[in-house]
Amino acid sequence: MFNDIGVLELVTLVVLAVLVFGPDKLPKVIQDVMRTLRKIREFSESAKQDIRQELGPEFKDFEFEDLNPKTFLRKQLDNDDLGLKEIRSSFDLKKEMAEVTDAVHGRDTEAAPGSAVTSGGRIDMTKKPGPAAPDDRPPFDADAT
Repeated sequence: MFNDIGVLELVTLVVLAVLVFGPDKLPKVIQDVMRTLRKIREFSESAKQDIRQELGPEFKDFEFEDLNPKTFLRKQLDNDDLGLKEIRSSFDLKKEMAEVTDAVHGRDTEAAPGSAVTSGGRIDMTKKPGPAAPDDRPPFDADAT
């Protein structure tokens, strides 16, 4: 819960608490806060137990952490029934992005057979790729930028 609080922040909170509540009232305030936190935890645990009982025996291993989208996705990606690992390993995002960037800038790339990049940066499927001239740059359109 407080994993991102550093030592400096903690010291600042303690000094601020001493200044606001005073050294004589601070222990009572800490006890009240701890008592409130315990009650909240007990309430949430009893609510979880009630929900598990209402769901029935088929959900006996149900965990509320599974409702977190990150946890759910991580669990589903670890379960390789759909072959997602094979799909993820075959897709090279860096290579795809490099090809798109080269196509936009009109550079000669290792294109698939039957595809070529025109001087305007568009892919023309009818032309074969050829060597680009060193001064062959796409026209600059000030209205487009």
